[in-house]
Amino acid sequence: MLLMRVVATSQRIAEASKRLEKISLLSALLRELRGDEIEIVAAILSGRVRQGRIGVGSRSVRDAGTSPASEPAIALLEMDRTFDAIAQTGGSGSERRRRDLLQDLLRRATAPEQQFIAEILLGGLRQGALDGIMLEGLASATGIPLDRVRQAAMVAGDLTRVARALLERGETGVDEYAVRLFQPVQPMLAQTAEDVVEALDDLGEASLEYKLDGARIQVHKSGNEVRVFSRALNDVTGAVPEIVEAARALPADNVILDGEALSLKTDGRPQPFQITMRRFGRKLDVEKMRAELPIAPFWFDLLYLDGGDLLQEPQWRRFEVLKKLAPASVVPHFSTGEASAGHRFLEEALAQGHEGIMAKSRDSLYSIGARGGAWLKIKRVKTLDLVILAAEWGSGRRKGWLSNLHLGARDIEKGGFAMLGKTFKGLTDEMLAWQTSELQKIEIARDSYTVYVEPKIVVEIAFNDLQVSPRYPSALALRFARVKRYRADKTVDQSDTFQTVKRIAEIGAHE
Repeated sequence: MLLMRVVATSQRIAEASKRLEKISLLSALLRELRGDEIEIVAAILSGRVRQGRIGVGSRSVRDAGTSPASEPAIALLEMDRTFDAIAQTGGSGSERRRRDLLQDLLRRATAPEQQFIAEILLGGLRQGALDGIMLEGLASATGIPLDRVRQAAMVAGDLTRVARALLERGETGVDEYAVRLFQPVQPMLAQTAEDVVEALDDLGEASLEYKLDGARIQVHKSGNEVRVFSRALNDVTGAVPEIVEAARALPADNVILDGEALSLKTDGRPQPFQITMRRFGRKLDVEKMRAELPIAPFWFDLLYLDGGDLLQEPQWRRFEVLKKLAPASVVPHFSTGEASAGHRFLEEALAQGHEGIMAKSRDSLYSIGARGGAWLKIKRVKTLDLVILAAEWGSGRRKGWLSNLHLGARDIEKGGFAMLGKTFKGLTDEMLAWQTSELQKIEIARDSYTVYVEPKIVVEIAFNDLQVSPRYPSALALRFARVKRYRADKTVDQSDTFQTVKRIAEIGAHE
């Protein structure tokens, strides 16, 4: 299949206003695919490439720019082979070789294909065929009920493999995706509540737990064999022998647990997230790291026990079984429907150095990979008043608007602004329209993706934490930054300084 067939379908999906029309277009395309084409399209029309991160950023795409071809001639498999080659390129001079490979591909692409390739490489494809509609498209293309397709995708943790199995083998392809030991599943996720009152209004009596800022882990045990998987479902067993030992000691032959791995200080308070994550680095002296930075598991859910999955059991029942199984290592917990009691529990968690608390519906089932309203996270949000340095043009629904904001803090020692990251989260349509108009009025330069502006506009940014980042000269980046509001009442010289940001980071490192 030619790449242009996919590009044209993606464009038609983006232009379609009705969900059923999008599903019909996607279903028709899926039925035409064969072999590897299935996995390629399932990935890219869900907003990613199947190779994952391949070492290409906005600068690489910009530098590889070239005049478009007049006629489409690139096969879908050919594009995928180029992505494979780029992903496998490393060592000295790799950035140039990756750029050359990408430039050769773009030279043979038409203008719509060039834009499509850039968008999928930069994660900006927003044409309305993301995972949810992709699942419905698969159900329509195969005639398999949507709930079975969704469950298979959740269990597999990889939509591309499921798409191929269903399109090639139909019903028998679904059957291979049940919860199994040593086959990790996507973790259940949480939404955010503003405070305890909102959470309990939504959930009623809820199970409250400390929200630990560690590494999410899923642990599978069968007899003496144990494997530990990360949030991204990578096997990290070798990095955490303490977790393996703790799992082996559990009084169960076959079990799958959900929890957090957390490094604690000598006083029992948690290490910052980036410190815990040193245990999962690429090059590790495990025994040395174990001595210097010991790590412990804190369990909060149980997915499977001695021959059967517990996904359809209510949360309270799963947790009761978990407490009997591992009483010494369950996360601190408390159940209440009273806001005052919930506030006290939140303050207790914060006082002990944790992020906040989780509020979980006691009747909730374990929804693999879902981010529903049954689990809510409640945290004390930090804010900074920062200055907009640039903004990137949006894509998909945000096409034509300046969207992704570059954020900086005033550096009163060196002068200028210290870049702390980018965000497009929290922006309403009204804010997008306003900033598109106002930022272009103070434009000082631009390229094909970004408009650079005079540092004149202050914006209030909420964020969860600061982390060490080699990406920016400031060496710091905001975690989970989102826009709260524009501060028209503040001038730039009233915005927060980089020195304030560094103090916040230092405090966090010592909490």
